[in-house]
Amino acid sequence: MDEVRELVGTFLAHTKVRFVPPTEAEAVVLDQVLIRAWEDARAQWPSVVLPAEPFVLHLAERLPEANPHGPIAPLFARMSLAELYLTCACLQGLASAQEAFERNYLARLPEKLRGLKQPEAIIDDVCQITRVKLLVATPESAPRIGEYTGRGALLNWVLVTAGRIATRLRAAEKPAPEQDAEELLKALPGQGVDPELDVMKRRHHAEFRQALREASSTLSADERHLLRLHFADRLSTYELASLFRVNQSTISRWLKSARQRVYEETRSRLKARLGLSTLGFKSFLAFVDSQLDLSLSQLLDDKGTEAPPAGTPPEDG
Repeated sequence: MDEVRELVGTFLAHTKVRFVPPTEAEAVVLDQVLIRAWEDARAQWPSVVLPAEPFVLHLAERLPEANPHGPIAPLFARMSLAELYLTCACLQGLASAQEAFERNYLARLPEKLRGLKQPEAIIDDVCQITRVKLLVATPESAPRIGEYTGRGALLNWVLVTAGRIATRLRAAEKPAPEQDAEELLKALPGQGVDPELDVMKRRHHAEFRQALREASSTLSADERHLLRLHFADRLSTYELASLFRVNQSTISRWLKSARQRVYEETRSRLKARLGLSTLGFKSFLAFVDSQLDLSLSQLLDDKGTEAPPAGTPPEDG
């Protein structure tokens, strides 16, 4: 099989539509169309060198639905080929592509988000998280920039992604520490399941809420930022490692240290305030520990605290 048919074969093998196999003459024409699409897209990003085959495969996987008996070339007119070339190169891990994406798209996000009246306090976080979500692979999935299909401008697609992240961040900021403590207490075993825990729930509501609030306030700004990114924004340790430019084990150590600080501070304050039996107090603390991750991010009241830039490590504690 010659080079022409190999490129066309790669394309046809990866389209969602099972097109009718082309004749030899049709294959030659299709090959010319694919090469021209690759050359034109590459010309838009001269610093990004991506071979034709991965681009053609990437293009095929994102081709719109079409008539299996219809012509293929007109379908390309509905796709942003140059931006698909760039996103394909980003997926391939090309540093030049990621730098171009940062410069031409991510760098424009702050202005766009301000134009959409997003709070200034969350814009840096939104941009950081968007970058990680789009460009960083995890063991479970490839970078999400691969979800761009080429139908519509890439900047608009990135902005929609960032807008969803901003909405989630704003929603996460709404519950006050007091409200979150309420939710923890509501999650305690109900009446009749564990009588002593039920008594604690009724009698020590205010003390528990205050202890949680005070414990979260002992965290440094860096620790609060890290915990919120992990628990509220659900960045994995792989994504955080890329964001802070450290290895995954370091991120895990920082998270463990910060979480342990909240638990220890909460335990210390409750022990000083509650006159419970040793057994009952240990049962109560075991429950607090098991539930802590569910609400830790909402206990961290970041209002008025400027988030540190990506790459700023939390202090080791």
